[in-house]
Amino acid sequence: MADYVDKIKELEDLIKNSKYNKKTQHAIGLYKAQLARLKEKQESRSKKSGPKDGYFVRKTGDATVLLLGFPSVGKSTLLNKLTNQESEVGAYDFTTLSVIPGLLDYKHAKIQILDVPGIVKGAAAGTGRGREVLSVMRNADLALILIDAIHPEHLPVILKEIYDAHIRVNQRRPDVKITKTAKDGIKVAATVKLDLKHDTIKAVFREFKISNADVIIRNNITIDQLIDCIEDNKKYLPTIHVLTKIDLVSESRLKELVKNINPDIIISAKNDIGIDDLKEQIFEKLDFMRVYLKEPGKEADMDVPLITFKNATIRSVCEKLHKDMVRLFKFARISGPSAKFSGQKVSLNHVLKDGDVLEIHLN
Repeated sequence: MADYVDKIKELEDLIKNSKYNKKTQHAIGLYKAQLARLKEKQESRSKKSGPKDGYFVRKTGDATVLLLGFPSVGKSTLLNKLTNQESEVGAYDFTTLSVIPGLLDYKHAKIQILDVPGIVKGAAAGTGRGREVLSVMRNADLALILIDAIHPEHLPVILKEIYDAHIRVNQRRPDVKITKTAKDGIKVAATVKLDLKHDTIKAVFREFKISNADVIIRNNITIDQLIDCIEDNKKYLPTIHVLTKIDLVSESRLKELVKNINPDIIISAKNDIGIDDLKEQIFEKLDFMRVYLKEPGKEADMDVPLITFKNATIRSVCEKLHKDMVRLFKFARISGPSAKFSGQKVSLNHVLKDGDVLEIHLN
């Protein structure tokens, strides 16, 4: 794979040393498309020749949260504080040799927390079982990126490995619709003003061997985002940046770290600093909503809500309740914020809102 490594390095240097402006946009766009293609080929070859084993973690509860960071960043200690799970903890690297799940019970939500082995530089390429760890991250609903207060230089390394693993943190997929066609070339239509020139967009598509397609763009996107949409293999994942072990640095150093890193929260799991606030941030970041279930002819249970993600449909709630409920579904009645009137009769595709009361009727 040496040929790929050399070509990738050459393109990365070209991009790094090129000043981006309107005049260079086209050339840099082609460089980035070529780089993405080379990495795709390198990854494909690596997967064929590399190990096939990985981590397979059964998801339980209402959501899954991953603890990600370098070895000895404090993942196991934090897992214990969040979930009361007894994880083997040691003061040396690579203590955590397998995925250890725990359950955080918070505001009626059952949140699975996963403690995975630490990652290091080169993780996305497979160093230190990193590829397997990052594959678990792709299946999570949220990741806590843990940064050791003693080693803040680890943060950019972690973010690069996440990016190289095709995971985009705290982003949503751009609203770009690509429909391949049989002829007529690349047709680009935009509903917003674009910084990218149409010629550049078309050139990037051709670099990916796509000669004919209708492209509708509803966001002002970058070249990188365009490439992500063409490849269409990215995971968009919310994260919380957690600065850990703050008890090991001085107050002045902590202020400097907060200014430079801008973490979402600072904690010391050892000294129980910030743990309750972190639980609240996890709950909020998961974007949950509450739905109250009601049996026909009975009062709704307003004490214990069903926890689901915002904008969930009745279909997704039925799937969560029981595997046969969609097949047996007849109709539902809704009262609350999403209903036009109390007891409105609705179908499986009805989108629920926080605080709705749901009554499901089965055949």
